[in-house]
Amino acid sequence: MTVDPARIWTAALLIIGDEILSGRTQDANLAYLAKWLGVQGIRLREVRVVADDMAAIGDAVNALRTAHDYLFTTGGIGPTHDDITVDAIAAALGVPVIIHPDARAILAGYYGDKLTDARLRMARTPEGASLIENPRTKAPGIRVGNVFIMAGVPSITQGMLAALDGQLQGGAPVQSRTVAAWTQESAAAATLAAVEKAHPGAQIGSYPFWREGRTGANFVIRATDAELLADVAAALMTALRDIGIEPVDGEL
Repeated sequence: MTVDPARIWTAALLIIGDEILSGRTQDANLAYLAKWLGVQGIRLREVRVVADDMAAIGDAVNALRTAHDYLFTTGGIGPTHDDITVDAIAAALGVPVIIHPDARAILAGYYGDKLTDARLRMARTPEGASLIENPRTKAPGIRVGNVFIMAGVPSITQGMLAALDGQLQGGAPVQSRTVAAWTQESAAAATLAAVEKAHPGAQIGSYPFWREGRTGANFVIRATDAELLADVAAALMTALRDIGIEPVDGEL
C-alpha cells in the first residue's frame, strides 16, 4: 500500500438488495468496512442502499465511483437469476459481461463436476476486471477500475477485504482514543465543541448510553497523528473536570 499522509482518500459503499430494503436482512457489512478502510488510511464518506434494479444500481455506481476514490458494493453476485449486480455495473461502465477464465478455473477446481450453469454465473465479470480472492467459498470478488464488487454475506466479504489488506493507496491510518464519563452528553456538548475547535485535525464523536440505571457517554477522538490524539485526550479530560464532570481514560 502506498501512503500519502497529506491527502484524504475517500470511499463509498453501495449496499444492493431487495432483502435489505424490505427488512428481511439487516446489513452487517457497513461497520466492518468502515473500520477496515480506516486501517488502510481511507475514509468512508457515503453509503447508499438500492434495490435489485438495473437502472438504480447503475445510476448509483456511476455517481459514487466518480465522487470518491473507491467504491465498494455488497450483494447481488450469487448464482441466482436475481443476482444482477455484475450486469448492472457492466452496463454502467459500458462494457460487456464475460465469463472470466481465471474465475471459471477457480470454480471448476472447487466444485469439480458439480459446477452447474447456476454456479458458473459466479464467474461472470465486467470485461477488463480482475479478481479478489474469496478464501471462504472460492467464488471471487471483482475489481474493475476503482469499483470493488463483493458478496453480501458478511463472512465472505470480510475474507475478500482481508485479501485486499495493504493493496490500496491511502493516507495515514485514522487512530482513535476514547474518554468517557457518567454524564448526559448535553452537559458536555459545549466542552466537546470547544476542545475540537482548539485542535485542528482531530474529531470528537459523542455516543451516549444508558446502563446500570445511569446515563453515560463515550467520547471518541479520531486523528491520524498519535501525538495529537494524546493532546486532545488530555485537554478533554481537563476541560471536563473544569465543568464538574469526572472523566475516565477509556471506554465505559
